[in-house]
Amino acid sequence: QVQLVESGGGLVQTGGSLRLSCAASGRTLESYSMGWFRQAPGKEREFVAGIYKRTGAPYYANSMKGRFSISKESATNTVYLQLNNLEPDDTAVYYCAADGGAMFSDTASRYEYWGQGTQVTVSS
Repeated sequence: QVQLVESGGGLVQTGGSLRLSCAASGRTLESYSMGWFRQAPGKEREFVAGIYKRTGAPYYANSMKGRFSISKESATNTVYLQLNNLEPDDTAVYYCAADGGAMFSDTASRYEYWGQGTQVTVSS
């Protein structure tokens, strides 16, 4: 099993930036593809970005390409999500998740382990 703890959320103004962290314990992140998802009030959880465990290749939701960036630091077993040029529609709880499957997926139900989430609020 792997335990995930997110941090770095907060309140920012439109155009601002945040860096979210996902610290893993229990197992090395090399065993998992990692994903960031978000869920706004009244909306379904949606894929934001991910890293495929076999290649290290990043994947992004189309609407977030160019503004968000995912990275992984193996030495500290941590995954990061850099959020730039934030907009009010980016307001949501952001979750980190781990998937031990062989292929990369952007589907939330494929991910076995989840953190508790961190709130991001963007004011206009």
